[in-house]
Amino acid sequence: MALLQPKRTKYRKTFKGNRGGIATRGNSLDFGTFGLKAIEAGWLSARQLEAARRAMAHFTQRGGRIWLRVFPDKPVTKHPAESRMGFGKGDVEGYVVVVKPGQLIFEMGAITKDIAKEALRLAAHKLPLSTRFVEK
Repeated sequence: MALLQPKRTKYRKTFKGNRGGIATRGNSLDFGTFGLKAIEAGWLSARQLEAARRAMAHFTQRGGRIWLRVFPDKPVTKHPAESRMGFGKGDVEGYVVVVKPGQLIFEMGAITKDIAKEALRLAAHKLPLSTRFVEK
């Protein structure tokens, strides 16, 4: 299982940032007919995205098309367990994508509505934020 992560980054560690506001881009269906749209802000890890994608692919028996509309490019750091305070920022643990309300996470096409709805429902269960099924 090759997790999604950038090939190279300008900086190894980034600030946490703030995730205010709603998505102004990536909020309309551009590739498929059905989609999974976030309705709250949060971070999605590369593992969560991969688990959701695999659930969709498994349910559709690899039929139809799946588009991943987000990419985890933000490094998240963590100190080892039971380590003392100080000593700077921890090592990079993994990568996340910052998702805003209204942003599309997945799109599906070349598939019937019932199958797409169920596949996206299964994918939504793998994600830590609330989502909505959308269609063209």
